[in-house]
Amino acid sequence: MSKELAKTYDPKDIEDRLYQKWEENKYFHAEADRSKKPFTIVMPPPNITGQLHMGHALDNTMQDI
Repeated sequence: MSKELAKTYDPKDIEDRLYQKWEENKYFHAEADRSKKPFTIVMPPPNITGQLHMGHALDNTMQDI
């Protein structure tokens, strides 16, 4: 493997190509099946309290370091 990585990353080079592919494959088009109940989800999921979030953040940080 002699190919070097670029010193900088320009996401525009990648995004334009991917977006065109998504358009061509109709990834943005959804077919609704009206005979089925729609699936829904709350985004983001509700959070009980800020303290709970900070506790999870602390615990996950401690595991990482």
